Amino acid sequence: MKSRTSTISNYTTSEVSLKKGKASKVTDYAQLVKLNLTLIVVLTAVGSFVIASGLTVNMFEILMLGLGGFFVTGASNAINEVLERDYDKHMKRTMNRPVVTGRISVSEAVLAAGMMCMVGITLLSFFNPLCGLLGMIAFVLYAFIYTPLKRYSTAAVFIGAISGAMPMLIGVVAFTGELTLLALGLFLVQFFWQYPHFWSIAFKGYKDYHQAGFKFIPKGDMSSPSRSIGVSGIVMSLMLLPCMVILYYAGVQSIVALLVLSILTFGFIALSIRFYMKFDDKSALHLLFGSIAYIPAVLLVIIIGMI
Repeated sequence: MKSRTSTISNYTTSEVSLKKGKASKVTDYAQLVKLNLTLIVVLTAVGSFVIASGLTVNMFEILMLGLGGFFVTGASNAINEVLERDYDKHMKRTMNRPVVTGRISVSEAVLAAGMMCMVGITLLSFFNPLCGLLGMIAFVLYAFIYTPLKRYSTAAVFIGAISGAMPMLIGVVAFTGELTLLALGLFLVQFFWQYPHFWSIAFKGYKDYHQAGFKFIPKGDMSSPSRSIGVSGIVMSLMLLPCMVILYYAGVQSIVALLVLSILTFGFIALSIRFYMKFDDKSALHLLFGSIAYIPAVLLVIIIGMI
């Protein structure tokens, strides 16, 4: 009886360990693809796709675009973590990433990235060849230009803003098959938005980035970056106003929607100005939260205006 109980106990322990192992592997892959960030990217691509369609798309098309965008973005993030593993281990927020700790090997991460990229580009190409090409450009820009350039130059932020704005462009092109005024307008919104969004993150993590050897943030002292990032944030948030006019002339907004979007944008500009004036953790955090809410709010206002 003792032996049987012991055997059952061993089986139970093994089963629990197996389940924990599977759960931890899922968590590791969620970290590898930066799940939260990837889902936000998918949301912006799908939102722009719905806008371009005039609300006529079906769920299958949305699923195809969402999966394609998810896999391409996940592949980009996986390569990013592979290339930055020796730097990530010096930063508190990244030192526990699966490639850094060895929970996922470099070869496994690269293989996963290659497979995700292949599947993602294939799915995007089902819409049209230009959509697939833009997906590949976004992948290369983020993984192989932006990522290594972060260690050498502030120019990385410009490249990162281009790759970060590609989802909106891809979403429109997936429906239209061509570059339109709407595609340009949404691309520019996401491009200019990247700067205040990114500078708020850079301010919060400046010490870590600085100590790890990254050089894409303009230098200030040991505790904070140059105040020029505050100026950049204001200028780029101001550039969002003409983008709203472009979207209006692209035919996706009413005067009422344009007014609402302008109010949202002025609020975002105010957060950027406050960040420059205060230049502290609290103002950076407010700008970060405001930036996270801004893009979904813009898409939602446009979509509601089309109903």
